[in-house]
Amino acid sequence: MGIFNFATNAADQKLNVQVEGTMSPEDAGRFINEYNQIISAFDPKQYEIILDCKTLNVSSKDTLPMLEQCYILYKQSGFKKVTFIIAKSPVLKMQLSRVARATKLENYEIIEA
Repeated sequence: MGIFNFATNAADQKLNVQVEGTMSPEDAGRFINEYNQIISAFDPKQYEIILDCKTLNVSSKDTLPMLEQCYILYKQSGFKKVTFIIAKSPVLKMQLSRVARATKLENYEIIEA
């Protein structure tokens, strides 16, 4: 089961998102619904989104379309920058990078912490 938490920091103009575990298609659907609700309260073009994925597991093939949909949302929302913070995991880094290329998300960075 995947867990996520959103925290808006208006002073720093950042949306901090913690994502952990293994996301199911249902978890991803809940994530997208909550994401849309959260970003309706501010202008994403003025913000950076920081996704703490240090305890996120590699997505399964059935969840990848939902992961791609999330990337498309980040791109369409117009965030100034999209940062993924991950634990040292070549497989997860490769998967996140591949999805970014597939969705043409250009203003992203992956930081291994």
